[in-house]
Amino acid sequence: MDRFTGVRAMLALATALASALVSINLFAQMPTAANTASAAPPAAKKIPRVFENFGDRRVDDYFWLREKENPDVLAYLKAENAYTESVIGHLKPFQEQLYKEMLSRIKETDDSVPYQMRGYWYVTRTEMGKQYSIYTRRKGSLEAKDEVILDGNELAKDKDYMGIGTMAISTDNKWLAYSVDFTGFRQYTLHFKNLETGEVLPERIERVTSIAWANDGKTVFYVTEDAVTKRSNKLYRHVLGDKGEDALLFEEKDELYNIGVDSTRDRKFIIVNSESSETTEQRVLDASTPTSAFSVYMPRKDNIKYYLDHANGRFFIVTNDTGRNFRLVETKVSSAANRSDWKEIIPHRADVKLDGVDLFKDFFVAVEKKDGLPQLRVFDGKTRKAHSIAFPEVAYDASPGLNAEFDTPLYRFNYGSMVTPNSVFDYDAAKRERILKKEQPVLGGYDKAQYNVERVMAVAKDGTKVPISLVYKKSMRKAGVPQPTLLYGYGSYGFSMPLAFRSNRLALLDRGMIFAIAHIRGGGEMGKKWHDDGKMMKKMNTFTDFIASAEHLIKNKYTSASQLAIYGGSAGGLLMGAVTNMRPDLFKAVVSQVPFVDVMNTMLDATLPLTVGEYLEWGNPNEEKAYKYMRSYSPYDNLKKGAYPAKLVETSLNDSQVMYWEPAKYVAKLRTLKTDNNPLLLKTNLAAGHGGASGRYDYLKEIAFTYSFVLWQLGLAK
Repeated sequence: MDRFTGVRAMLALATALASALVSINLFAQMPTAANTASAAPPAAKKIPRVFENFGDRRVDDYFWLREKENPDVLAYLKAENAYTESVIGHLKPFQEQLYKEMLSRIKETDDSVPYQMRGYWYVTRTEMGKQYSIYTRRKGSLEAKDEVILDGNELAKDKDYMGIGTMAISTDNKWLAYSVDFTGFRQYTLHFKNLETGEVLPERIERVTSIAWANDGKTVFYVTEDAVTKRSNKLYRHVLGDKGEDALLFEEKDELYNIGVDSTRDRKFIIVNSESSETTEQRVLDASTPTSAFSVYMPRKDNIKYYLDHANGRFFIVTNDTGRNFRLVETKVSSAANRSDWKEIIPHRADVKLDGVDLFKDFFVAVEKKDGLPQLRVFDGKTRKAHSIAFPEVAYDASPGLNAEFDTPLYRFNYGSMVTPNSVFDYDAAKRERILKKEQPVLGGYDKAQYNVERVMAVAKDGTKVPISLVYKKSMRKAGVPQPTLLYGYGSYGFSMPLAFRSNRLALLDRGMIFAIAHIRGGGEMGKKWHDDGKMMKKMNTFTDFIASAEHLIKNKYTSASQLAIYGGSAGGLLMGAVTNMRPDLFKAVVSQVPFVDVMNTMLDATLPLTVGEYLEWGNPNEEKAYKYMRSYSPYDNLKKGAYPAKLVETSLNDSQVMYWEPAKYVAKLRTLKTDNNPLLLKTNLAAGHGGASGRYDYLKEIAFTYSFVLWQLGLAK
């Protein structure tokens, strides 16, 4: 788990405005929807709370906003929503225009590419007017009768939010185990459905984060999270129909670690992974003997990660034991963890990161990253000879697809770029032939030849070259003439930002904007060292890399400071807060989504979800050196009097990863310090979590809301 699980949807436009909720001591003014843009923003009351660490004294006037059950807190959030409405309400027709435009590019009724698993073809369907996907299967052939196994729209009936966590079908194809959350807090309840009768069993299991079926068709292994910290820490075994207490098989005591359970593709083994950000330990069980005990494959060793998989009677291990970028070895199952029997297949390479390996009966595929771009290398299962799958563009995204079968000649992968819609291919490993199964349709006459992708290099403060990916419409780009630009950044947890196509982005490009991604340190684009050089006591590189990227775009006349908007979410919201504190003059507008901005208070509170496990990403502020370094960039703690860019800050009341109070406190404090007249807006979705709204139409409305702010600030809201 982490504070951002990738580039997520724009956060939500809440529908309810504040009404008669007035607290005399809470607000200087409670604006209503009828107020104009000149209405004064809410002024949250101050209740000073003092914190002292290592001789540093911090006064937090807004610590009280953590009190979620305090009616004054909800009243404040609603008042901020109302103020946002008063300022940006005139853009509603434009938002509706953007929404209809983005919707018009989507094929609303559509089927996914079918995939085969144990005699069934599985297809995910969307239907016009329905918010959620419908999961179906057909027995034997694609011409067989369609069988609905789960309908997200039925689950979401009368719900403001619905999120499916995991779905897994038993090896006898009879049972569906699925988990669902109705709050956005990512607290999932596990259910069991008989696919032959349609009956959902009354037995339910709370707080489930991962599951795996044994081969007997009735035993399921599952992991639950701690109720307070949301750390996945306990492994249980459950037998369908058994009314007794489930057996606790393993509890991970170390607070730095989370656990997850899964099965190998060949269904031979169940594997439990205990993992911190730097170390792993795995437990193994024969999937045909579910009542046996799990055995530790290799005891954990600090800063050593390994990932186990199985094919044809041999274990394959991806490990960083000889270098940070990982290597691949194989060994006999009977050899257990005897390193003397390990045979190296792919050595460690300083310039290539091995992200993982997909194993099949007759071949396997190494998923790698080189020069910031993914590559897929196919190995013959017997000879170990390898070849790469070639890709036609200089900047692209490629990733494994849904590969459910072990005994297959085909490898499914996804391919796309910032101008090429996502395409699903089946690759014949023996014939070295690819078959295009589907390119995601983009309605409205989209022609990718009208757009151009560039990849340029900024030079960081220490001389490091930082890649920037850009896309724009050719007819609207005049070389040497600055134009409105939206620059995205993240740079944490070793996550790489995919160069993927998004049809909704055309709403920006077709209005003359450049969209850019800064691949800054702290991410994983350039290998594990790229992550290492942007975390812990080197975190400042993430921020200075982003500033260098913005300066490069300005210097080379892609844009100007008066035409540059930036955005990021979660850990990317931390980035937004840090860089605007450091260089508020460099940006015209900022979008900060579910931002991790209250670094010190959050990382000093071990009772909060995710905190302890992230000591290895940010540092442990209970140690003086780490405290002082984190204190130097914490956005909330480094706000000061002065002018700031226009800001839209978006959050959700039920966020379990970055609590709503971080952005709420940030905005409340900044209101007392900013000397400019630029908008500072806080928008809280009162019925969602970290990823915003769950329905696909609501998701587009959120994007339209956020885009309208950016386009308005850059003078393109026409």
